[in-house]
Amino acid sequence: MLYYPEINPIALKIGPFTVHWYGIMYLIGFVGGWGVLWLRIRKPCWNWTSEQLSDLLFYVVLGVVLGGRIGYVLFYNLPFYVTHPIQIFEMWDGGMSFHGGLLGVLLAMWLYSRRHNRGFFEVVDFIAPAVPIGLGTGRIGNFINGELWGKVSNLPWAMQLPCHETRFWRYCDGAVTGYSQPRQPSQLYEAFLEGLVMFVVLWWFSAKPRPRMAVSGLFALLYGVFRFGVEFVRLPDPQLGYLAFGWLTMGQVLSLPLILGGILLLKISYSSKFKRRQELPIRASDRRL
Repeated sequence: MLYYPEINPIALKIGPFTVHWYGIMYLIGFVGGWGVLWLRIRKPCWNWTSEQLSDLLFYVVLGVVLGGRIGYVLFYNLPFYVTHPIQIFEMWDGGMSFHGGLLGVLLAMWLYSRRHNRGFFEVVDFIAPAVPIGLGTGRIGNFINGELWGKVSNLPWAMQLPCHETRFWRYCDGAVTGYSQPRQPSQLYEAFLEGLVMFVVLWWFSAKPRPRMAVSGLFALLYGVFRFGVEFVRLPDPQLGYLAFGWLTMGQVLSLPLILGGILLLKISYSSKFKRRQELPIRASDRRL
């Protein structure tokens, strides 16, 4: 079995100023995503400027941060934050919801598309291949924070956690010495699937012209399937537990609409009627798509 490397969640501390690895991972994700989109606009087929890309990144950051935090508060721990509202702003210890962040980004992209007179799915299809970079770095941030561990396992890569650190007491059955039972590093599974695998697939898929909505549909489908699957080995949030059947989690419930929505978007985008419509001159009423 492996031992958790006991990484300090605080990367740098100078007086009252503290920098957490969790925040650094988000910063790396945003910068990496911007770099990928910058490479995309270098191709003649993408009608984007550097200024438009910078403006787009601003909308994305707001959508991810506000949507992710508000989503976590509403979906996962609302009673706690109702009684401790000041802790809503303490994001350095984790507590971000992908599904909330997705809703925040979709709202931000809708606002951006209206402001710049672009189609909504034109914008979403453009940014989708860059999103897995942020997902992957965010999961590495979860690993460094020591959160979102999986179930007990005897797999050779399962990790034992140091029980002398209070952040691991939940996984040590209250023990304050020694090490926990080996647990699956579900954060690393998600970093691999939601980060690396999704990026490679979406980058390859979007390298050639695709019908509108196709890239967005594939993104939603892949994320929904990967997240739904990993939830079987990841422990549910302690304040929620399993919602039904002794295995259904909130993450799976929130992923089902993504799976169904992804299939629907792919079906619509590749339907002969929709493809013929996209081949016609774009009317003003069509730009919102």
